[in-house]
Amino acid sequence: MNNRISQTFLLFSLITLVSCNYSQGAIAQKPLQQAILPPQPSADILATPLTYKIATYDSQAMGGSRTYGVSLPPGYEQNPQQRYPVIFLLHGGHGEPQDWFNQGKGHALKTLEQLYTTGKLPPSIVITPDGNDKRGSSRYWDPQYIDGPNGKVSTAVGNELVKVVQTRYRTLPNPDFWAIGGLSSGGWGAVNVGLHNLNNFSILFSHSGYFQDKSGPKNSPITYIKDIPSQAQKRLRIYLDTGISDTEEIDEAKKFSQVLEQFKIYHLFRKYPGSHTWQYWREHLADSLTFVGEQFRISQIAHMADHM
Repeated sequence: MNNRISQTFLLFSLITLVSCNYSQGAIAQKPLQQAILPPQPSADILATPLTYKIATYDSQAMGGSRTYGVSLPPGYEQNPQQRYPVIFLLHGGHGEPQDWFNQGKGHALKTLEQLYTTGKLPPSIVITPDGNDKRGSSRYWDPQYIDGPNGKVSTAVGNELVKVVQTRYRTLPNPDFWAIGGLSSGGWGAVNVGLHNLNNFSILFSHSGYFQDKSGPKNSPITYIKDIPSQAQKRLRIYLDTGISDTEEIDEAKKFSQVLEQFKIYHLFRKYPGSHTWQYWREHLADSLTFVGEQFRISQIAHMADHM
Protein backbone atom coordinates (compact mmCIF):
# COMPACT_ATOMS: atom_id res chain seq x y z
CA MET A 1 0.00 0.00 0.00
CA ASN A 2 1.59 3.29 -1.04
CA ASN A 3 1.93 6.16 1.40
CA ARG A 4 -0.85 8.31 -0.07
CA ILE A 5 -3.38 5.46 -0.02
CA SER A 6 -2.24 4.52 3.48
CA GLN A 7 -2.78 8.08 4.74
CA THR A 8 -6.23 8.23 3.14
CA PHE A 9 -7.18 4.90 4.71
CA LEU A 10 -5.95 6.08 8.10
CA LEU A 11 -7.88 9.34 7.87
CA PHE A 12 -11.07 7.49 6.91
CA SER A 13 -10.58 5.09 9.82
CA LEU A 14 -10.03 7.95 12.25
CA ILE A 15 -13.09 9.80 11.02
CA THR A 16 -15.17 6.65 11.51
CA LEU A 17 -13.72 6.07 14.98
CA VAL A 18 -14.15 9.62 16.21
CA SER A 19 -17.63 9.92 14.71
CA CYS A 20 -18.63 6.82 16.68
CA ASN A 21 -17.12 8.30 19.82
CA TYR A 22 -19.06 11.53 19.38
CA SER A 23 -22.30 9.62 19.23
CA GLN A 24 -21.70 8.50 22.81
CA GLY A 25 -22.38 12.08 24.00
CA ALA A 26 -19.78 12.08 26.80
CA ILE A 27 -19.65 15.89 26.80
CA ALA A 28 -22.45 18.22 25.79
CA GLN A 29 -22.03 19.45 22.23
CA LYS A 30 -21.62 23.12 21.39
CA PRO A 31 -23.52 24.78 18.54
CA LEU A 32 -22.18 23.92 15.09
CA GLN A 33 -21.10 27.45 14.28
CA GLN A 34 -18.63 27.28 17.19
CA ALA A 35 -16.88 24.23 15.71
CA ILE A 36 -15.74 25.73 12.42
CA LEU A 37 -11.98 25.68 11.98
CA PRO A 38 -10.29 28.70 10.40
CA PRO A 39 -9.63 28.43 6.65
CA GLN A 40 -6.17 28.21 5.12
CA PRO A 41 -4.65 31.72 5.32
CA SER A 42 -3.83 33.58 2.13
CA ALA A 43 -0.26 33.67 0.81
CA ASP A 44 0.31 37.29 1.87
CA ILE A 45 -0.81 36.55 5.43
CA LEU A 46 1.39 33.45 5.58
CA ALA A 47 4.32 35.54 4.39
CA THR A 48 4.18 37.58 7.59
CA PRO A 49 6.52 36.01 10.19
CA LEU A 50 4.87 34.62 13.31
CA THR A 51 5.64 36.25 16.63
CA TYR A 52 5.11 35.47 20.28
CA LYS A 53 4.94 37.47 23.46
CA ILE A 54 5.05 36.81 27.18
CA ALA A 55 1.89 37.74 29.09
CA THR A 56 0.97 37.68 32.77
CA TYR A 57 -2.13 36.92 34.78
CA ASP A 58 -3.05 36.74 38.46
CA SER A 59 -3.25 33.14 39.65
CA GLN A 60 -5.42 32.32 42.63
CA ALA A 61 -4.35 28.68 42.38
CA MET A 62 -0.66 29.59 42.78
CA GLY A 63 -1.17 32.70 44.89
CA GLY A 64 0.57 35.26 42.70
CA SER A 65 1.40 36.50 39.23
CA ARG A 66 2.09 33.86 36.56
CA THR A 67 3.38 34.15 33.01
CA TYR A 68 2.73 32.36 29.73
CA GLY A 69 3.88 32.69 26.14
CA VAL A 70 1.39 33.11 23.30
CA SER A 71 1.65 32.97 19.53
CA LEU A 72 -1.48 34.06 17.72
CA PRO A 73 -2.26 32.40 14.37
CA PRO A 74 -1.82 34.02 10.97
CA GLY A 75 -4.88 36.04 10.06
CA TYR A 76 -6.02 36.50 13.65
CA GLU A 77 -6.27 40.28 13.42
CA GLN A 78 -7.72 40.23 9.90
CA ASN A 79 -10.61 37.89 10.86
CA PRO A 80 -12.21 39.33 14.01
CA GLN A 81 -15.19 36.93 13.89
CA GLN A 82 -13.12 33.77 13.57
CA ARG A 83 -12.49 31.47 16.54
CA TYR A 84 -9.46 29.22 16.78
CA PRO A 85 -8.32 25.89 18.25
CA VAL A 86 -5.81 26.03 21.09
CA ILE A 87 -2.56 24.15 21.75
CA PHE A 88 -0.73 24.19 25.10
CA LEU A 89 3.00 23.33 24.99
CA LEU A 90 4.61 22.49 28.33
CA HIS A 91 8.32 22.89 29.10
CA GLY A 92 10.43 20.33 30.93
CA GLY A 93 12.77 20.48 33.90
CA HIS A 94 14.63 23.72 34.53
CA GLY A 95 12.36 25.28 31.91
CA GLU A 96 10.52 28.51 31.22
CA PRO A 97 7.46 29.53 29.15
CA GLN A 98 9.65 30.89 26.33
CA ASP A 99 11.63 27.66 25.84
CA TRP A 100 9.45 26.29 23.04
CA PHE A 101 9.72 29.61 21.17
CA ASN A 102 13.44 30.12 21.81
CA GLN A 103 15.46 29.68 18.61
CA GLY A 104 18.20 27.86 20.48
CA LYS A 105 15.72 25.39 21.95
CA GLY A 106 12.25 24.62 20.61
CA HIS A 107 12.20 27.02 17.64
CA ALA A 108 8.44 26.38 17.50
CA LEU A 109 7.57 29.43 15.39
CA LYS A 110 9.47 27.97 12.44
CA THR A 111 7.67 24.65 12.81
CA LEU A 112 4.29 26.36 13.07
CA GLU A 113 4.96 28.44 9.94
CA GLN A 114 5.80 25.29 7.99
CA LEU A 115 2.71 23.45 9.20
CA TYR A 116 0.40 26.38 8.48
CA THR A 117 1.89 26.82 5.01
CA THR A 118 1.48 23.14 4.12
CA GLY A 119 -2.00 22.95 5.65
CA LYS A 120 -1.01 20.23 8.12
CA LEU A 121 -2.19 22.31 11.08
CA PRO A 122 -5.12 24.73 11.05
CA PRO A 123 -4.18 28.19 12.34
CA SER A 124 -4.16 27.82 16.12
CA ILE A 125 -3.57 29.80 19.29
CA VAL A 126 -0.40 28.36 20.85
CA ILE A 127 0.15 28.83 24.58
CA THR A 128 3.31 27.95 26.53
CA PRO A 129 2.46 27.94 30.26
CA ASP A 130 4.81 28.36 33.18
CA GLY A 131 4.86 24.85 34.63
CA ASN A 132 7.12 25.60 37.59
CA ASP A 133 5.82 25.16 41.11
CA LYS A 134 6.55 27.32 44.14
CA ARG A 135 10.12 26.00 44.33
CA GLY A 136 10.86 27.88 41.11
CA SER A 137 13.04 26.55 38.33
CA SER A 138 16.11 24.46 39.06
CA ARG A 139 18.23 21.94 37.18
CA TYR A 140 18.01 19.68 40.22
CA TRP A 141 14.33 18.84 39.95
CA ASP A 142 11.51 18.57 37.47
CA PRO A 143 8.43 20.78 37.74
CA GLN A 144 5.56 19.10 39.54
CA TYR A 145 2.61 19.17 37.16
CA ILE A 146 0.29 18.18 40.00
CA ASP A 147 -1.85 19.72 42.70
CA GLY A 148 0.58 19.05 45.52
CA PRO A 149 2.49 20.51 48.45
CA ASN A 150 4.41 22.92 46.22
CA GLY A 151 1.36 24.42 44.55
CA LYS A 152 -1.73 23.58 42.51
CA VAL A 153 0.09 23.51 39.19
CA SER A 154 -2.35 21.12 37.52
CA THR A 155 -5.27 23.42 38.33
CA ALA A 156 -3.28 26.53 37.40
CA VAL A 157 -2.33 25.18 33.97
CA GLY A 158 -5.24 22.89 33.13
CA ASN A 159 -8.17 25.00 34.30
CA GLU A 160 -7.26 28.49 35.49
CA LEU A 161 -5.06 29.38 32.51
CA VAL A 162 -7.62 27.81 30.17
CA LYS A 163 -10.21 30.30 31.44
CA VAL A 164 -7.75 33.18 31.06
CA VAL A 165 -7.08 32.17 27.45
CA GLN A 166 -10.79 31.81 26.73
CA THR A 167 -11.37 35.31 28.11
CA ARG A 168 -8.48 37.02 26.31
CA TYR A 169 -8.57 35.31 22.91
CA ARG A 170 -11.13 34.05 20.41
CA THR A 171 -11.05 30.33 21.07
CA LEU A 172 -13.20 27.42 19.96
CA PRO A 173 -14.82 26.41 23.26
CA ASN A 174 -15.24 22.67 22.74
CA PRO A 175 -12.45 20.50 24.29
CA ASP A 176 -12.18 18.59 21.01
CA PHE A 177 -10.34 21.65 19.70
CA TRP A 178 -7.95 21.94 22.63
CA ALA A 179 -4.66 20.01 22.78
CA ILE A 180 -1.96 19.85 25.43
CA GLY A 181 1.52 18.42 25.01
CA GLY A 182 5.08 18.75 26.19
CA LEU A 183 8.58 17.35 26.43
CA SER A 184 10.26 15.17 29.07
CA SER A 185 8.64 15.97 32.44
CA GLY A 186 6.39 18.31 30.47
CA GLY A 187 5.37 15.29 28.39
CA TRP A 188 4.27 13.54 31.56
CA GLY A 189 2.79 16.82 32.79
CA ALA A 190 0.72 17.35 29.65
CA VAL A 191 -0.86 13.91 29.89
CA ASN A 192 -1.37 14.23 33.64
CA VAL A 193 -2.85 17.74 33.49
CA GLY A 194 -4.99 16.76 30.50
CA LEU A 195 -6.42 13.69 32.22
CA HIS A 196 -7.33 15.78 35.25
CA ASN A 197 -9.03 18.40 33.07
CA LEU A 198 -11.02 16.42 30.52
CA ASN A 199 -13.64 19.15 30.30
CA ASN A 200 -10.93 21.34 28.75
CA PHE A 201 -8.74 18.98 26.66
CA SER A 202 -9.29 15.87 24.55
CA ILE A 203 -5.99 15.71 22.60
CA LEU A 204 -2.82 14.90 24.55
CA PHE A 205 0.73 14.47 23.28
CA SER A 206 4.07 13.64 24.83
CA HIS A 207 7.67 13.78 23.61
CA SER A 208 10.08 11.66 25.69
CA GLY A 209 7.69 11.63 28.63
CA TYR A 210 7.14 9.21 31.48
CA PHE A 211 3.81 7.98 32.83
CA GLN A 212 4.41 6.88 36.40
CA ASP A 213 5.13 9.60 38.95
CA LYS A 214 6.68 9.25 42.37
CA SER A 215 3.81 11.24 43.90
CA GLY A 216 1.53 8.23 43.45
CA PRO A 217 -1.18 6.71 41.24
CA LYS A 218 -3.36 9.83 41.11
CA ASN A 219 -0.68 11.60 39.08
CA SER A 220 0.57 8.53 37.21
CA PRO A 221 -1.33 8.44 33.90
CA ILE A 222 -0.64 4.73 33.39
CA THR A 223 -2.74 4.07 36.51
CA TYR A 224 -5.04 7.07 36.68
CA ILE A 225 -6.39 6.64 33.16
CA LYS A 226 -7.98 3.34 34.21
CA ASP A 227 -10.29 5.22 36.58
CA ILE A 228 -11.57 7.69 34.00
CA PRO A 229 -15.18 7.00 32.91
CA SER A 230 -15.32 4.95 29.72
CA GLN A 231 -17.28 7.63 27.87
CA ALA A 232 -14.48 10.12 28.54
CA GLN A 233 -11.84 7.57 27.56
CA LYS A 234 -13.48 7.23 24.14
CA ARG A 235 -13.04 10.92 23.45
CA LEU A 236 -9.30 10.92 24.12
CA ARG A 237 -6.71 10.99 21.34
CA ILE A 238 -3.12 10.57 22.44
CA TYR A 239 0.22 10.84 20.63
CA LEU A 240 3.52 9.55 22.08
CA ASP A 241 7.04 9.60 20.69
CA THR A 242 10.45 8.82 22.15
CA GLY A 243 14.04 8.76 20.90
CA ILE A 244 15.40 5.23 20.57
CA SER A 245 18.39 6.15 22.77
CA ASP A 246 16.03 6.96 25.68
CA THR A 247 15.62 3.39 26.86
CA GLU A 248 13.77 4.22 30.08
CA GLU A 249 11.32 6.51 28.31
CA ILE A 250 10.73 3.94 25.58
CA ASP A 251 9.90 1.34 28.22
CA GLU A 252 7.51 3.76 29.93
CA ALA A 253 5.80 4.64 26.65
CA LYS A 254 5.46 0.98 25.64
CA LYS A 255 3.75 0.13 28.93
CA PHE A 256 1.46 3.15 28.68
CA SER A 257 0.65 2.28 25.06
CA GLN A 258 -0.32 -1.23 26.16
CA VAL A 259 -2.73 0.19 28.73
CA LEU A 260 -4.22 2.52 26.12
CA GLU A 261 -4.64 -0.46 23.80
CA GLN A 262 -6.27 -2.48 26.57
CA PHE A 263 -8.85 0.25 27.17
CA LYS A 264 -9.27 0.92 23.44
CA ILE A 265 -8.14 4.53 23.74
CA TYR A 266 -7.07 5.89 20.37
CA HIS A 267 -3.34 6.63 20.29
CA LEU A 268 -0.15 6.58 18.25
CA PHE A 269 3.27 5.61 19.60
CA ARG A 270 6.34 6.41 17.50
CA LYS A 271 10.07 5.79 18.02
CA TYR A 272 12.64 7.89 16.18
CA PRO A 273 16.43 8.09 16.14
CA GLY A 274 17.66 10.47 18.82
CA SER A 275 17.81 11.09 22.53
CA HIS A 276 16.73 13.47 25.30
CA THR A 277 17.77 16.68 23.55
CA TRP A 278 16.29 19.86 22.12
CA GLN A 279 17.44 18.72 18.70
CA TYR A 280 15.15 15.70 18.99
CA TRP A 281 12.20 17.72 20.29
CA ARG A 282 12.64 20.40 17.60
CA GLU A 283 12.63 17.77 14.88
CA HIS A 284 9.54 15.94 16.10
CA LEU A 285 7.30 18.78 17.21
CA ALA A 286 6.04 18.76 13.62
CA ASP A 287 4.99 15.11 14.03
CA SER A 288 2.91 15.72 17.14
CA LEU A 289 1.35 18.89 15.76
CA THR A 290 0.51 17.14 12.49
CA PHE A 291 -1.34 14.56 14.60
CA VAL A 292 -3.09 17.41 16.43
CA GLY A 293 -4.09 19.01 13.13
CA GLU A 294 -5.59 15.73 11.93
CA GLN A 295 -7.61 15.41 15.12
CA PHE A 296 -8.90 18.99 14.81
CA ARG A 297 -10.16 18.27 11.28
CA ILE A 298 -11.69 14.93 12.22
CA SER A 299 -13.46 16.61 15.13
CA GLN A 300 -14.91 19.20 12.79
CA ILE A 301 -16.20 16.46 10.47
CA ALA A 302 -17.74 14.66 13.44
CA HIS A 303 -19.36 17.84 14.74
CA MET A 304 -20.81 18.58 11.33
CA ALA A 305 -22.18 15.04 11.05
CA ASP A 306 -23.72 15.36 14.52
CA HIS A 307 -25.59 18.51 13.50
CA MET A 308 -26.88 17.33 10.14
